[in-house]
Amino acid sequence: MAAMFRSGLKAVLGTQDDLCCAAEVADGQAAVDETGRPAPDVAVLDVRMPRLDGLGAAERILGRPGNTTKIIVLTTYDDDSYVYRALHMGAGGFRLKSAPPEETIAAIRIAARGDALIDPSVTRRLISRFAGSIAPPASSTALERLTAREHEVLMLVAQAHSNTEIAQRLGIGDETVKTHVSRILAKLGLRDRTQAVM
Repeated sequence: MAAMFRSGLKAVLGTQDDLCCAAEVADGQAAVDETGRPAPDVAVLDVRMPRLDGLGAAERILGRPGNTTKIIVLTTYDDDSYVYRALHMGAGGFRLKSAPPEETIAAIRIAARGDALIDPSVTRRLISRFAGSIAPPASSTALERLTAREHEVLMLVAQAHSNTEIAQRLGIGDETVKTHVSRILAKLGLRDRTQAVM
């Protein structure tokens, strides 16, 4: 990403008590190298980076054995193919660079706790496309393995509620919600909340 944008993002991160910038790099290969020593909680990558683009860098980082780094992909281009690729490889967020800095900071926090966030300007279009292209499951066997409570939690996850909001709604603890989400993902053979929603 451009030096000016990187500097601005780093400055904004510096104003946050709970966040810090572990490294700043100018190209995708350097991002891959830096995330290996030690691994940051979140890496923010631009789609357009020299040497190795942001999606290529994300794929290498996420493909590392034992990787714990979450990825947020930034772009100036509102292009669905970038979104699909980022989500397919397991990115924890997709943001447009034109978003206000506080929204990017919020996205970093969301990714750090293991959730995913797609830029709101892209979400409605994606929902329309996915809804029109997803065939009904041939068998509901996998969904039938969910308990009634897990089904409730899944429906609330699909409505983009956070774990805390789900806990408040159902009158249970945050840890209980996390346990339900983990079991749902395991039972349905899914990687993360984004796949569960889709």
